[in-house]
Amino acid sequence: MFQPSQHDVRRFFCGTHARQRAGMPLDAMQIVAARWIDEHPEYHAELADEEAALAAVYTVEDGRTNPFLHLSMHLSITEQVAIDQPSGIRQAVELLATRRNSLHAAHHEVMDCLGEMIWASQRSGLPPDGQAYIDAVRRRATATGATIATTAK
Repeated sequence: MFQPSQHDVRRFFCGTHARQRAGMPLDAMQIVAARWIDEHPEYHAELADEEAALAAVYTVEDGRTNPFLHLSMHLSITEQVAIDQPSGIRQAVELLATRRNSLHAAHHEVMDCLGEMIWASQRSGLPPDGQAYIDAVRRRATATGATIATTAK
């Protein structure tokens, strides 16, 4: 299993952004990443300075979103949907995207569900509960009105 370091992830996104800006060819994973980078122009300055990106520290106390974590979550969700793993996630995300009229907004809500699943797993010491994750996404997709607040930025 591939386990990239924090610096590997940051280099990947910075390098993808640089190649994209220069009009250079991108590999398959870079193409997916470039799409999400395009959706987040607020991160472009950070992605343009690899040295600063490698040194950056993102803490809750600073109130700054970690663009590398955020973009990595977009990639993870994209991959989950592509291979429908955990089983049922594709349908749940597609339903949520349809209800929100935006795949991007849906991804942001799915990130909340994914984060909750990971947090619960870490807290309990049990493996991640894929079914609870899908159920949480489905609840958001089938909620009426303002029952579930969106987190799209």
